[in-house]
Amino acid sequence: MARFFGCSIVLGISGLVLSGCQTTQSTVDRIRIKQAQTAAPNAAQIYCSGTANCEFERVDKLSVVDATSKRINTAVIKTGWLGLTGQPMSSNGLFLRLPPQQHEVVIRFYPISAQHAEVFHVIHQFKPQQRYDFKMYRQAAASTGSLLNVSTPKPLCVDLLQEQRLIRRFCRPYDVVTGVSEFVEKKI
Repeated sequence: MARFFGCSIVLGISGLVLSGCQTTQSTVDRIRIKQAQTAAPNAAQIYCSGTANCEFERVDKLSVVDATSKRINTAVIKTGWLGLTGQPMSSNGLFLRLPPQQHEVVIRFYPISAQHAEVFHVIHQFKPQQRYDFKMYRQAAASTGSLLNVSTPKPLCVDLLQEQRLIRRFCRPYDVVTGVSEFVEKKI
């Protein structure tokens, strides 16, 4: 009996230490981001919203947040491209401050659950001292017809807002046959 309690105590302490390491690493990343906030004064600010969580996966060829470990790349922290929104890291806690030029940005949105990500790729010419917001939503449309047509998921869309003004819209309609489709830019 004493051996059982001894093993239980050791397992409990080990669990606390391991969970503490994860929290510590997130705290260390936040401190490093705060210390490295030296982006250019004319940088474009890029945010993501509309879902419970979204993460910047990549900017050009530089990885930002790893998909499996959820760790922030230290090379990105050193560039000064990251900022903190004030939200928890697990809930849209980061934004980007990029030099004003053309960039490829890859964003992971989590519209359904934390286990299922929708990956969105965009190439855009970012202008100096502008705020950009990538906002994901389901496009609601009044549909009529058969139960099969009405029950298909609504298209998933991402709006790109520049200073609260819609400049680009991308939608991904649901393909009933394959269940897979890609984001396509729509005319505004």
